[in-house]
Amino acid sequence: MTTNKSLFSLSLLFLNLFSYARADEHSHTYVDKEEVVLWMNTVGPYHNRQETYEYFSLPFCAGPKEAIGHYHETLGEALQGVELQFSGLDIDYKVDVPQTKYCEVDLTKQKYDAFVYAVKNHYWYQMYIDDLPIWGIAGEIDENGDGYYLWTHKKLDIGYNVDQIVDVNLTSEAKVKLIPNTKIPFTYSVKWKKSNIPYKDRFDKYLDPNFFQHRIHWFSIFNSFMMVIFLVGLVSMILMRTLRKDYARYSKDDELDDMERDLGDEYGWKQVHGDVFRPAYNCMLFSALIGTGYHISVVAFSVIFIAIFGELYTERGSLLSTAIFVYAATAPVNGYSGGGLYARMGGRVWIKQMVLSAFLLPCLVCGTAFFINFIAIYYHASRAIPFGTMVAVTCICLFVILPLTLVGTVLGRNLSGQPNYPCRVNAVPRPIPEKKWFMEPAVIVPLGGVLPFGSIFIEMYFIFTSFWAYKIYYVYGFMLLVLIILAIVTICVTIVCTYFLLNAEDYRWQWTSFLAASSTAAYVYMYSFYYFFFKTKMYGLFQTAFYFGYMALFSIALGFMCGTLGYAGTSAFVRKIYTNVKID
Repeated sequence: MTTNKSLFSLSLLFLNLFSYARADEHSHTYVDKEEVVLWMNTVGPYHNRQETYEYFSLPFCAGPKEAIGHYHETLGEALQGVELQFSGLDIDYKVDVPQTKYCEVDLTKQKYDAFVYAVKNHYWYQMYIDDLPIWGIAGEIDENGDGYYLWTHKKLDIGYNVDQIVDVNLTSEAKVKLIPNTKIPFTYSVKWKKSNIPYKDRFDKYLDPNFFQHRIHWFSIFNSFMMVIFLVGLVSMILMRTLRKDYARYSKDDELDDMERDLGDEYGWKQVHGDVFRPAYNCMLFSALIGTGYHISVVAFSVIFIAIFGELYTERGSLLSTAIFVYAATAPVNGYSGGGLYARMGGRVWIKQMVLSAFLLPCLVCGTAFFINFIAIYYHASRAIPFGTMVAVTCICLFVILPLTLVGTVLGRNLSGQPNYPCRVNAVPRPIPEKKWFMEPAVIVPLGGVLPFGSIFIEMYFIFTSFWAYKIYYVYGFMLLVLIILAIVTICVTIVCTYFLLNAEDYRWQWTSFLAASSTAAYVYMYSFYYFFFKTKMYGLFQTAFYFGYMALFSIALGFMCGTLGYAGTSAFVRKIYTNVKID
């Protein structure tokens, strides 16, 4: 990347961040004989979707046409490695082009080796016409394995409806054997056809309803829904019956005099009423995690709602740009929830806590991206993030996210920073008695994520396939249902785990509830190993590092969200049960 391109990208990315709905300067309407641009995007191994390079990094040649207007990148495109370059082909609206030679490659030994390597690794390339993606294969190997062939003719069939392009198909023809020190001509042809496809439905051909709306998908949603009904009913029945007995027993104890109470065999969650609202260990980190979890939850639900009604898959990089915009705009949620909790726990170094909350997730994301970026630069991959984009993201963190988090923190400390617990906190912590091994937090935490993971693992397969394979995820209604189911199951399971912990007179419920709920993410990350080795054919250092690095980020963010949901539900449950019982 040149310095001029980086500075140019920086000036444009900031403008495009807050206009994420537009990913292109074109109006998508044409008049007869108006220029239609064919963009060459990237090329790379078919089995490694994220390992992509600039199209002309292979010794392909461009067409003779050079003059063209500039093209704007959005922030999402820059981060996703979109590298649009003008093809140089002369294409005009509704003007057919017969087979025409546009360039010729002199196949030197170096170029021959590059093409052979591409054919051996099943290189494919991507192009765009009017934001419609087109895919083609670079070449193929002879059936006997002793010859390598390159497709040299691009046949474009373009469908139009009045003044808009609604369909594009590419047919690769003219297979030429690769022989060193020969010349290979490249040709193209364009055929325009009238189509009845409405403009708003032109992306439907890229969707795969047979995959995403398969009956297994519907069955998994139904299965998860039944799990929710069963779990909520079971939790309600067990806890209501158990708590009713506890309330009855504690009410009976209240009628005894002091001597009888001292001689009685008291046990259970009432005994820790003086410690149950004791601030969590390392309350600064804990409140930062909770604030980040609330933030991620709001972003997840908001982006899913926008995707349901906005069809973000039709614009390049728009989903990522939308997520960044929503994350930056909702930063006060992080400050309000985390700052308010930190104040209720008696925290005094609130500025440090605010900075930790604001930069906890961005630092994890940027650190991982920075590491993978080194590998991408070594590979000269298009996924290497330009310097201008890095500066733009840093500016967003410093000048948007941090000030908004500060505003939320100040509001949270003033509006919800006063502790209003139903029980006083003892000055001296109560000793935690010995308990059975399965009541230990070290056992409760890993078990807490089993059922939540069971409710989402089928959906994880569809999400993984859409991101790591060649599918466009569009069933965001399914995702919303699964997210709601995950939240309900997580809260129910965490409440049960916390009740058992308190009943064993262990008042360390804050971290236990958070970690038990967030352990779902550990199972998701372990599932990603299974998916990598058994469902994909990925290979190479770059693709492996990219896969496991960003899967770790996804799992961490999911853990923050699930942990926060579990803590929020458990906190309401704990406050409720200690409010409804008489405490001496």
